[in-house]
Amino acid sequence: MTQAWINRIATAVPPHDIHHAFVEFGLYAVADCHKRMVFGRMVTLADIEHRYAIIEPGPMPRDKVLDVGGFYRRGAFPTTAARMAWYEPHAIQLAMKAVSQLEEGDFSHLIVASCTGFAAPGLDFQIMRAAGLPDSTHRTIVGFMGCFAAVNSLKIADQIVRADRRARVLVVNLELCSLHLQEDFQNIPKMLSFLLFGDGASAALITAEPDGIALGRFRAAIIPRSDDLITWKIGDQGFEMHLSGQVPGRIRRWLQEFGSALIPSDRPNLWAVHAGGRSILDAVQQGLSLQPDALHYSREILRNYGNMSSATLMFVLDRILADKDARGSGLGMAFGPGLSVETFRFERP
Repeated sequence: MTQAWINRIATAVPPHDIHHAFVEFGLYAVADCHKRMVFGRMVTLADIEHRYAIIEPGPMPRDKVLDVGGFYRRGAFPTTAARMAWYEPHAIQLAMKAVSQLEEGDFSHLIVASCTGFAAPGLDFQIMRAAGLPDSTHRTIVGFMGCFAAVNSLKIADQIVRADRRARVLVVNLELCSLHLQEDFQNIPKMLSFLLFGDGASAALITAEPDGIALGRFRAAIIPRSDDLITWKIGDQGFEMHLSGQVPGRIRRWLQEFGSALIPSDRPNLWAVHAGGRSILDAVQQGLSLQPDALHYSREILRNYGNMSSATLMFVLDRILADKDARGSGLGMAFGPGLSVETFRFERP
């Protein structure tokens, strides 16, 4: 039977490190003294040092405006239409920054995952044109699935290659999370989600050529009675995320009860877990009783880039590919609205 392999991964982020600028902006915006202290503690516990965005931080003091162009100005945050107008040019630019690093132009299929912007013709069409791919390229969009969309993208690529060993599949994950900041600074739980997310893109080549990471079995599950814990709605002022504080605990308890069914008998030594936040990684580590350093690739990505939604898992896999000592069996895992749990096995010979 034909096996699908991730041969290469390329990643890209915008030039602007927005993390510390947002923290300063948030500290000005949170009016209540107690809530400001809670926000400061959240910053410390997040274990994030850098997040990149298409938004360029403005000069100090950042009490009224976050960025140079005034896109985020207190009392006048942009409409959804204005945010989508930014998405189109910036999305293709960042996506091609990743695609161009692959130095491959011979693709039969293109899969694009993105949940932070919409247009038609969409990002898949733009990439096809910018990369010089033929009009006959088979294109698929994975949209609005959130953080676990990377697994679904790889799953589709895996099925394509297994059906046709000649297929050469380009998988692109592109997220501009910075376009959906909401002016709700007194809502501390919501501030946590604003504190986590950044922008990023990845491009991967998946073929039957036995080089890189071999993809194994994919599995999907839903954590019961959790539909409302992560939601992502289109509002008048951007896409509105709800991220319940119950998510880490629910994941931990579910993994403690059902996680053993996800793990191969030869327990993996490589873990590619979506870096959704420090509490999410802690929940996976505790729920599966992993060693303290088991999730070090994921924690490194979280620390240096934050949560880039669907692109994040590909950054983790890129770290594994770049580590010549990372060999053996692995398990990939991501979570998203539902509360959905998507996993896949992999092997790095």
